Formats: sequence, C-alpha cells, structure tokens
Amino acid sequence: MKIGIIGAGFVGRVVAQKAIAVGHDVMLSNSRGPQTLFSQRAALQCATGTIAEAIAFGDIVVIAIPLPAYATLDPQLFDGRIVIDAANYYFERDGHIAALDRGETTTSEMIAAHLPKARLVKAFNAIRMVDLETNGMASGAPGRNALPLCGDDAAAKALVATLYDQFGFDTVDAGLLAEGWRFERGRPAYCVPMDRETLEATLAGTTR
Repeated sequence: MKIGIIGAGFVGRVVAQKAIAVGHDVMLSNSRGPQTLFSQRAALQCATGTIAEAIAFGDIVVIAIPLPAYATLDPQLFDGRIVIDAANYYFERDGHIAALDRGETTTSEMIAAHLPKARLVKAFNAIRMVDLETNGMASGAPGRNALPLCGDDAAAKALVATLYDQFGFDTVDAGLLAEGWRFERGRPAYCVPMDRETLEATLAGTTR
C-alpha cells in the first residue's frame, strides 16, 4: 500500500517508520517543501514530496500536523481519498477554539467539514509515539494493546484497522466520526495503554 504523510514531526516520522517496516511505500511531506526533508528521506528510506504530491501518492493519506493547519489544505485534492486524522487539540499551542472548548464539535468533524469528500478516519491520535514504536505485539498475544478509531466510512475504517494490526495493535471501533471526543486529549483513553476489553469499557464509560 502507498501511504502519503502530511507532517514530518514526531507523529509523521514514527508512522512512516512503522509503515515502511511492514512493507508499505511512504511519501513524507511538510509545509516547507521536500528540500527540507533531505535527512528524513535518508534516515527512513522513504520518498519525499510536496503536500500535493503526497496526497496524490497515497492510497491512504495521514494528516499529522498541528490542528489549525488543516485549514491550509486544499479540499479538492482529497476527493475520494481515505484520510487518517491523527491531529489533536492543544489550546496551549493552537489557541482556544471556542466550539471545541464548549464541546459542540470534535477535531475530526472540523477537519471533515473542510474536506467534505474525503473518507476520514480518526486514528493514531490516542497513543504516545514512543509506545507506537515499542509496544506492538503479534496478533493474539496476551495483553496486546488496542487503539481506538472512528469514522463514517466502514471500508475506510477496515483498512486503517489493518494498519493497526500490522503495527502490532488491536482495534476498537468507537463508532461514527462524531464519537471521536471519546478519545481526544484529556479523556481517560487518551494515550493510556489498554487491552481491547479495557479500552472498550473505558470508551463506553467516558462522559462528555
């Protein structure tokens, strides 16, 4: 599978590393242009390109950028694309966003509204990247950690769940995209290692 990644920070680099390790082709991009990714290209042994090139390259496109930067993305480039939203809201970094502070929407719903023809899945946002690097286990292993996802497109979620499994994690489907608040920053399931049963119970018991 081809995976285009927007964002070359810690999240983008670790997802790229994990994807390459299991045999996927990766193109890394950032807002500053591929010339700034020379060392990452050599270290990860991946392709680099512009954001537009990474979107066109990917069977899956990963958005791994600070939340407000989603507004700079060209919606037309995402038409029909499976998109993983790995973004999180940090008001200390992003400034206060009133609708999120009031619980009126979720980060993924905001991005989905900007990319209305994308097949958006919220995933890879509720795990520390150091844990993504080191905590993966073989399918069926006792105590295997699980990761949440949500989205409105069942086929897109199934494909992302395949990535979770390849990276060494079980999947817990939290439901439609509107349920993404259950594993946003500050919720009990956010960045806390849990097995499938514990994560299912934690998500179900989370209040807004």
